[in-house]
Amino acid sequence: MKAKVFIDGSEGTTGLRINERFQGRDDIELLHISPECRKDPEERKKLINASDITFLCLPDEAAREAVSLTENENVILIDTSTAHRTQEGWAYGFPELSDAHKTAIKTEKRIAVPGCYATGFISLVYPLIAEGILSKDYPVSSFAISGYSGAGKKAIAAYESKDRPKELSAGREYALTQKHKHLKEMQKITGLSRTPLFSPIIDDYYSGMVVSVPLYTDMLSKKQTPESLLNFYAAYYQNRQFIQVSAADDEIAASGFLAGNALSGWDGLKIYVTGNEERVVISSQFDNLGKGASGAAIQCMNLILGCDEAKGLDLNRA
Repeated sequence: MKAKVFIDGSEGTTGLRINERFQGRDDIELLHISPECRKDPEERKKLINASDITFLCLPDEAAREAVSLTENENVILIDTSTAHRTQEGWAYGFPELSDAHKTAIKTEKRIAVPGCYATGFISLVYPLIAEGILSKDYPVSSFAISGYSGAGKKAIAAYESKDRPKELSAGREYALTQKHKHLKEMQKITGLSRTPLFSPIIDDYYSGMVVSVPLYTDMLSKKQTPESLLNFYAAYYQNRQFIQVSAADDEIAASGFLAGNALSGWDGLKIYVTGNEERVVISSQFDNLGKGASGAAIQCMNLILGCDEAKGLDLNRA
């Protein structure tokens, strides 16, 4: 029997990508809303409650409204917004972090998909804290670069306009007040006792990102090298098909550059550790529209349906 799926917010970047990835799937039945009714609460309510699974690809307030419209106790909500990522009663949609995270996604009715920057940051920091390598009170900082697609429709239109200002041709640091919306989940999910310092950069390419965390090795629980940390991550994420860990002699890391767009179109995430015995930089490279958004949402749905986690997704590169 096909699962009935509704995408609430199907005209946004994430909603469109989820819809595209469903093409050719024979195990789901997509419920469609008329374009003129996509903001009509009553029509949305009808489709949400007629579905088995509803994806919320909406601004935060609209996502909260969608939850209030859900009356059918059997409906599973997969929310891609920021609204519920740190809320009690919502499973955090990052199954690779632990068996408990994976089980919660399979069994709960409310799943919050991680933010794109948060995905990169948490993939690096969560294992270190979970295994006692990094203390919860370490003053963690992070920097990141991302394509402009993660900024939404208005930003995409601005970057792709023929009359755009020259500033859009260069990388631009933002969230200068240290109040980026992903910081709350970055701290809570990892268990850090203080909010990380975070400096993201948006650049002139469509999709893909690198999130990096620099660390002093003498401030870790025991002395680490790039090689020992690579071995640690390889063991932690063993048999997790969406997470790759680079080899010590990886030709990309050896070149001295990690490109933000190198894994655009791929649905996994790749981890690098560079530096030396005193200072290391751990980095995650992935597509902000893949493992950082729609790909992660579909991975959660696949787990719920009991099919291959990678069904409908692209893990054939990197």
